Amino acid sequence: MRWFAAAALAGIVTAVAAAVGPPPAAPPALTAAEIIDKNIAARGGLEGWSKVQTMVWMGHIEGANASAPAMPFVLELKRPNMTHFEIMSLKEKYSRIFDGSRGWKLRPNRNGGGQDVQAFSPDEVNFSRDEFVIDGPLVDYQAKGVAVNLDGVDEVDGRKAYRLSLKLPSGAARRVWIDSETYLDIRYDRPSSNPLTRNAAVSVYYRNYTTVDGLQIPLSIERGAATGAAAGNAPEKLRIDRVLVNPPLEDRAFAKPGVPRKQRATVNLGGDVPPIPRVPGGPSR
Repeated sequence: MRWFAAAALAGIVTAVAAAVGPPPAAPPALTAAEIIDKNIAARGGLEGWSKVQTMVWMGHIEGANASAPAMPFVLELKRPNMTHFEIMSLKEKYSRIFDGSRGWKLRPNRNGGGQDVQAFSPDEVNFSRDEFVIDGPLVDYQAKGVAVNLDGVDEVDGRKAYRLSLKLPSGAARRVWIDSETYLDIRYDRPSSNPLTRNAAVSVYYRNYTTVDGLQIPLSIERGAATGAAAGNAPEKLRIDRVLVNPPLEDRAFAKPGVPRKQRATVNLGGDVPPIPRVPGGPSR
């Protein structure tokens, strides 16, 4: 879900500073396990999330340049960690596909038309394998083999938040901030998957939650470089316009694409979603 959607975006910098106001009251003293229990309950419950096998997110990306047109995207997700993210920019299609063990990037061929297909790098494959794309690392974290520690309390967007450090089964490290009042995720830090910013930490901010089939989904996601990368650019924002829970998605939607690639049938989006040929969407691009 949002964990991969944020990961699918690239080239963003530090997110907006916290709002000015009186310091919030100290949050209740809880253990890491108690915080996670409250987080799962606030997001829709363990039973609710365990029923989700597929998701489709549809929306648009707002760039730092306000005059630039928004870029529509579709993100398809299927357990355990298959993803298909597709974005349209200036009527051209860019895609990232991961079948659970291998991944591919597609971009327009500037010479002979069609699309070029490039395999994921080993680092990109390892990163994709680490992502829990439907429900994130905290839902049923013990069964997933995720170790969690409570590191302290920080202020995020003017709100007190519990800071949790995570160790994934691969040994990779992540950090999550849980709002001390709503118990929803409001920030997620992970290493950059970009080889040009390998030592940078990427921060993902979740805002404007809404209820979809009993689950809490953020409709606004911002991704930026926390440390170790150049600063100075405004963050890009991923806006979620529509979410489908458990639509039928066939495994071939996540298979290695052919070249040239024909438009394939996928889930019926319906409504007024911009037409996107058969697509994050790694919470980040």
